[in-house]
Amino acid sequence: MLKKRDDFEDILEERRNSSDLRYALKCYTPVLYKQLTPCTASDLKNMVLCSTQVHFVIAQVSKETGAAPEEVQAEASSILEEMAHRLQLGPIRFFAFVLCKVFKTLFRSVCVNEEGIQRLQQSIHEHPVVLLPSHRSYMDFLLMSYILYTYDLALPVIAAGMDFMGMKILGEMLRMSGAFFIRRSFGGDKLYWAVFSEYVRTMLKTGFAPVEFFLEGTRSRTSKSLTPKLGLLNIVMEPFLKGEVFDVALVPVSISYERILEESLYARELLGVPKPKESTSGLFKARKVLSENYGSIHVYFGQPVSVRSLAEGRVQRGQFNLIPRHIPRRPSEDVQGFVNDSAYQLLRAQEENMVLKPWVLLSSLLLRGGGMMMEELSEGAVWLRELCRQYGAFLHWPETRFNFKQSPDALTLNTGAQKGAGLTAEEELLSQAVIILSCASYRNQALHVFVRPALLATALQAAGSAHKQDVFNTFNFLRNMFANEFILCPGAAVQDFEEACFLLMKTGVVLMEQEEVLVTENGHRTITFLTSILDPFLQGYQVVCRFLCEASTESLTEAQFVPAVRTFIVRLLLSGLSFKHFSCFQTHSHCVCVCVCVCVCCRATKIL
Repeated sequence: MLKKRDDFEDILEERRNSSDLRYALKCYTPVLYKQLTPCTASDLKNMVLCSTQVHFVIAQVSKETGAAPEEVQAEASSILEEMAHRLQLGPIRFFAFVLCKVFKTLFRSVCVNEEGIQRLQQSIHEHPVVLLPSHRSYMDFLLMSYILYTYDLALPVIAAGMDFMGMKILGEMLRMSGAFFIRRSFGGDKLYWAVFSEYVRTMLKTGFAPVEFFLEGTRSRTSKSLTPKLGLLNIVMEPFLKGEVFDVALVPVSISYERILEESLYARELLGVPKPKESTSGLFKARKVLSENYGSIHVYFGQPVSVRSLAEGRVQRGQFNLIPRHIPRRPSEDVQGFVNDSAYQLLRAQEENMVLKPWVLLSSLLLRGGGMMMEELSEGAVWLRELCRQYGAFLHWPETRFNFKQSPDALTLNTGAQKGAGLTAEEELLSQAVIILSCASYRNQALHVFVRPALLATALQAAGSAHKQDVFNTFNFLRNMFANEFILCPGAAVQDFEEACFLLMKTGVVLMEQEEVLVTENGHRTITFLTSILDPFLQGYQVVCRFLCEASTESLTEAQFVPAVRTFIVRLLLSGLSFKHFSCFQTHSHCVCVCVCVCVCCRATKIL
């Protein structure tokens, strides 16, 4: 039985028929945590600087460095001044007006599940709330605040990178709209960590506003979920674990774009073009995007997850009574394991509520290569749509409007890179790779639907035996190999295997006979498709391994490693030794994306 999900409402529909100025200046009276009167931004900073934890760390740093406590106190105050938001209603109303204009120009619709909004409103009233949106675009945090303002909910305070603070005027506008700025890395800076963690905890404990951050840490350039970063999640769970609040509600939010504003920019970044620095002038230069159509957005506010429920039977909170609360301590092994498992569960919840649009399925078919007639593509998309539905995917398929033959926009979504005269062979290859990588980013949006059945399908071909235990062993090997590539919950190998078996049996692809997993006569088409899903990643890992075997890598730093792999792949493609057909070029161009993701974290060496 398919999972029932909430219906969506297009919040732009009303905006198209009413005054944007009236909307921006509307009476704004959000529900607050336990109806408390929120403290001011300056009161919040005073509470942080006067906290016992910050005072303890100031004394500790003063003793270690020999600096006077007053100097360390002044440094803490400076850190907080650099970091803290100054949430004000005026700039929020300004952004509400501007974003109305921008969203109506860029997007056909912005659809939100109202039931999720009602659940969120209840949670904000009862508990401190943490919002955890997926992160595919710069647009995400603007969109979140816009939606909460629309529904008269408390606006979030948002963890933002220091890059945004350097944007003239706009950086301060973001600060006054709820952004607080944090460094990308703290190193061993005890004082910075103490001020930052106390600031976030104080906002939670006082119910100042919902706290919002991205579990993935950064935007995904490939449209597949990134492995979670645990620092902020540790901090927001701590008030519950230490008994300072009764509970904390974690709300996964899934943001699904029909077309991402940065799609060609991401492809170029993966091919080695440096990421442009965030600046106000750069934002104005990018205004040409306003002339393009970016389709629809679906934003799904998931079921709030209780930290109390997650921790039940997992964490003994009594351990936090053994040391005074104000003394910083590293999380114990069981707490760290609990936070890690919770992060994966939350990312799975995000993935399950991602809405897949028609182009996602079309890209999945087209990237298999070989070329397709329109009729074949149409038939394949209908077949794949039904397979997705049986696998529990969340599809937005407007059959009354969408038609492959009458809707060329869907088939020309990625036209930014065109073959040009006078290009060198390498330039021509890279310009084509931009198109392939852009298409691959759409295909990647459906990976969470297929990854477990695809692992099983690949295991069935690679195991050399149909015996269930042999198939499981191969499945488990592949799962471990891709543990940092996809969102695969730690310790859930058996559960994932059983889920994959169930889905393949449900769709008539395999059957179980006397502890053997057998592919049915009608199952070969599905098996072929599923194995093709993993092929680019397998080949990407193979290319990295080949690079490690053939190239001299001893002197390479981590920063040099990624460009070296990229150059190696381009040389292979240009030589013609590795790829005989254009379909292979498509797959291996995507490997540039895969290898970058792998190599940045030095995962390739773990595979060997």
